[in-house]
Amino acid sequence: MMQQKKDVGVKVGSNEIELVDFRILKDIGGKVYEGIYGINVAKVREIIRLPKLNILPGVPDFIEGIFDLRGVVIPVVNLAKWMEVDTGRPFDKKVRVIIAEFNNILIGFIVHEAKRIRRINWKDIEPASFAAAHDGVGVEKNKITGVTRIENNGVLLILDLESIVQELGLVQDATEVDKVASGEKFSGMTLLLDDSVTARKAMKTALKHLGFDVTEAIDGEDGFEKLEQLYNEMGEERFKEEMKLIVSDIEMPKMDGFHFASKVKKDDRFKEVPILFNSSISGTFNEEKGLEAGGDGYLVKFDPKRFYEEVSRVVKR
Repeated sequence: MMQQKKDVGVKVGSNEIELVDFRILKDIGGKVYEGIYGINVAKVREIIRLPKLNILPGVPDFIEGIFDLRGVVIPVVNLAKWMEVDTGRPFDKKVRVIIAEFNNILIGFIVHEAKRIRRINWKDIEPASFAAAHDGVGVEKNKITGVTRIENNGVLLILDLESIVQELGLVQDATEVDKVASGEKFSGMTLLLDDSVTARKAMKTALKHLGFDVTEAIDGEDGFEKLEQLYNEMGEERFKEEMKLIVSDIEMPKMDGFHFASKVKKDDRFKEVPILFNSSISGTFNEEKGLEAGGDGYLVKFDPKRFYEEVSRVVKR
């Protein structure tokens, strides 16, 4: 069993990520194809052998069951089934369950093998649009957030595991922000960065319900380009008056949220715009890293009350 360490060794602003490399296998005509995937070490609590599971009725077929881990009941997802590449391959002694935390929720993911930890620079990770032609196992590209090349001409895919939390209805509705805001409306513009289409749609809904105009970006590199474009189009005076807030994810291809924030805060044109990190990575340590990178606040997706309070705080300061 591998326990997750508090400090995973990635320096703030280094634009690097550490990934647990795991494998999903598929039998096609007697030949085994191996898909290579990764999950952020910061989200991994531990990796264990497959426990005895209790079956739940009336749940999606990719939920294999639940089990008790030291007093916490954890649902277990069969990743092969969720990716729709499962061919009934039996579990063997190499099978592991990756216990991960998303949005303060623990979920187990069954994988055929957990290999190693890799450190990769985000600039070497391409967005999902590049991934479709490279996945030999056949996973849908909308379930992929990034792809990077590894040794021996291999390709590692980063899955949008966060979307499973939303599929299971474990995340509060973004429109709930209306209730906690009690009718209060803001004005001006926000820049929203998130590589997940699902998460970006939800956050855009919340921001628009609060009265903001929203410009979207898919990663830190795209976000910085959008900032420069808005600044050039609006001019300095109007930009400073109307650009109220940046809401940024952390895990993004090409340039992550921490590196993006560091770059923004070093630029005299943009340094006064408040940045709220909005991530599925929870924990005090990650919040400290966000503030160190230049963030003005750190949110875990998605608590409507907390979201409204933090937006209100940084916009009105």
